[in-house]
Amino acid sequence: MTTSQRAILAPLLGLALGWSFFMFAAWSNLFIQPVYDASGFVSEGPSIRPSTYLYLAGIAVFSVGAFIGLSLARSQRARSESEDPLNLAAYRFGSLSVIIALAGGAIFAIGNFLTALGNRAEESLAARIGGVYLPIVLATALVVTLLLASFVRRSAESESSAAEDNSRTLRQKALGWGYALPILAAAIAVIFGLIVYDVTGTSLEGWVWVIIQVIIASGIILGTRYARRARAEKPAAPRPRTAWASGAWNLNFVLSIVFGAVVSIMAFVFGAEAFEQLRNYNFDYEGWEVEPFSLSWLLGDFSPALVLMVLVVVGLYATITERHRTDNA
Repeated sequence: MTTSQRAILAPLLGLALGWSFFMFAAWSNLFIQPVYDASGFVSEGPSIRPSTYLYLAGIAVFSVGAFIGLSLARSQRARSESEDPLNLAAYRFGSLSVIIALAGGAIFAIGNFLTALGNRAEESLAARIGGVYLPIVLATALVVTLLLASFVRRSAESESSAAEDNSRTLRQKALGWGYALPILAAAIAVIFGLIVYDVTGTSLEGWVWVIIQVIIASGIILGTRYARRARAEKPAAPRPRTAWASGAWNLNFVLSIVFGAVVSIMAFVFGAEAFEQLRNYNFDYEGWEVEPFSLSWLLGDFSPALVLMVLVVVGLYATITERHRTDNA
C-alpha cells in the first residue's frame, strides 16, 4: 500500500472508529433515567453522562485519523517533484476531513453550552464542572490543537538559510495566534456565560450577553491583528509543480465526497434509531426499561447502519483510489 493510499484510508478508519464511539454513546444514554418527584418532572438526569465523553472521544478519534491522513499526503507532496493525481486527491480529502473534524468539535462545544443553559439541575459544583465545563474545555483544546497542527505547524524545507528559518518561525507564530485567538475567546465567553448562569440561577441578562460578545469580538480583532502580521511576513517560495486540473476528475471527486457524506449521515442516524428501539416504555410513563440485545434487533435494526458505515469506508476508498489510479497501476 502506497503512502497516498494510507493517507486516504486513515480518515476513513478514524470515521469508522468515531462512529463506534457514537453508537456506544447512544446505547449509554438509554440508562440515563429522568428524575421525578411528587410534583412531576424535575430534570433529564445528571449532568455527568458517559455519552458526553464518548461523543467527544469519537470526534477526537476521527480528528486523529484526519490529521494522520493529511500529514501523510503532505509529506508525500513534499517528496514528489511533480503532482501525483492520487496524492492530490489524498491531500484534498485529508484537508476536508480535518475541516469536518474542526466543525464537529465546535458543534460539540456549542451544543453543550446550549444544553447547559436549558437544563440546570440542583447539582454539586464538581458535577457541573465534570458534566459541562470540562467537555467544553476539552473540545476547545482539541479544535485548537488540530487547527494549529494541521494548517500552521509545517515542516521546514531541507534547504533554507537561518534568516528564512527565523522568518518562517515568526510567521508561523503569528499565524497560530491568528487561528487560535478567536476560538479561545469564544470558549472563554461561553464559560463566562455558564458561570454567570450557574451563580445567578437565572437566564442571562442583556449586559451579560454584551460582555460575551465583547470577549468574542476582542478575540476576532486580536486574531485579525496577528493574521495581518503573518500575511506581512514574506513566505518561503514554494517549489515549482506541474499543473494538474481536469473537470471530470474534480467532478468525480466531489460526487464521491457527497456520496460519503450522505451515507455517513444515514449510518449515524440509523444507528441511533436502532438503539432507540431498545427503549421500552412499560410502566406509567415514569422512565423506561432497556431491552437486551437480540439477534432480531441486530439483523433488523442495527445491521443496516453497520453495513452503511462499511460501505462508506470501502466505497470512498475504492472510488477515490480508482478514479485517480494511473493506467499502469
